[in-house]
Amino acid sequence: MPYEKLLKKYDKDVRVKEKPLKYGFKGLYKNGKVIIDSNIETSCEKACILAEELGHHFTSYGDIIDQNDIRNIKQEIRARNWAYEKQVGIVAIINSYESGVRDRYELAEYLGVTDQFLIDAIEYYKSKYGTYYEINNYIIYFSPNFGVMKLF
Repeated sequence: MPYEKLLKKYDKDVRVKEKPLKYGFKGLYKNGKVIIDSNIETSCEKACILAEELGHHFTSYGDIIDQNDIRNIKQEIRARNWAYEKQVGIVAIINSYESGVRDRYELAEYLGVTDQFLIDAIEYYKSKYGTYYEINNYIIYFSPNFGVMKLF
């Protein structure tokens, strides 16, 4: 989902501000407030960052900045997985195939996500479903190569 649509869809759940962030942070979440680094140049990357911060809103609790604590790592993963499901949903992958998308780069553009976010989402689905997932008349392959096949 594009950045502006995410902002609009979740405006009752969180307040989002853009401002410069330090120490390599691209986004932060705390108590219903999200900060997105204003130095991020593309709305595509902002959407990916915002989706993850929304994932924190809906799945996390407390201060999880210390990533040496396994509990915090688990919450970080849960928030990222939430973002993958929202931005790179199984149905959206099938819809992209039906729209003529045939490779990973076209898919990232179609979904409005960065290439790395898409790669990470595919890895997430691979860990969740294995090498492929079958739904309705489609098979989505996650490994060894990503692809969609329509069954006859």
